[in-house]
Amino acid sequence: MAKTAKKASPKAAKTAFKPKPRPAAAPGPAPSSAVLDRLWSVVMERRAADPSVSHSARLLQRGTAKVAQKFGEEAVECLIEAVAGNRAALVGESADVLYHLLVMWVAAGVEPAEVWAELQRREGISGVVEKASRPKVLMGTTKIP
Repeated sequence: MAKTAKKASPKAAKTAFKPKPRPAAAPGPAPSSAVLDRLWSVVMERRAADPSVSHSARLLQRGTAKVAQKFGEEAVECLIEAVAGNRAALVGESADVLYHLLVMWVAAGVEPAEVWAELQRREGISGVVEKASRPKVLMGTTKIP
């Protein structure tokens, strides 16, 4: 005889998806996006470093395609942790994604100010309106519409 799964009570269903409380903030100044500008500067400095002692130099030495591949791998790991609901791992993987994004910017010659300016340009514009204003995707590209 096959066992039937027990149905959760309505009360249990309501409490099952409560968000976890956030940990207390670390002492000292509040973290801010300025850390990204500082990290970008460090990666820029490390371009000329010895690849045997600098992870950034080692990545950059491999070229933009490899840096982009590593960024993609880190992004997938971030997605996996988000879907799994592992908040602590998601925070760590998010930091990895941001670091590898900055390395990719350095490899491609993109400065953070360019990205910040683009974000500022889009600020207050509906995502639907902004996307509609972009040039149409040409045939043969891999960009998802």
